[in-house]
Amino acid sequence: QVQLVESGGGLVQPGGSLRLSCVVSGFTLDDYAIGWFRQAPGKEREGVSCISNSDGSTSYTDSVKGRFTISRDNAKNTVYLQMNSLKPEDTAVYYCTGVVRFQRYWGQGTQVTVSS
Repeated sequence: QVQLVESGGGLVQPGGSLRLSCVVSGFTLDDYAIGWFRQAPGKEREGVSCISNSDGSTSYTDSVKGRFTISRDNAKNTVYLQMNSLKPEDTAVYYCTGVVRFQRYWGQGTQVTVSS
């Protein structure tokens, strides 16, 4: 059974940092690319970052470039999203996702709130 479970969200002040984790099971993480999406209240879900399975190449949406870093530890079946210099507009529910055996799976999400 394929599962993705996020953790690490919380309340943080502007300028602060959080590290999100996405622990996967039911498939071999080495074989699949994983992405992070987020959805703010009243807005559509948007892609934040993704990391490939082949060479570990990464990509980011413009609004988080230079502040967020995605990484993976295949031995721990975990993908991370390090978020620095957080802004109020980063407030959202963050989801990790992957297409495994031609089907897209999502985690349950973790809430990130940036507020003073």
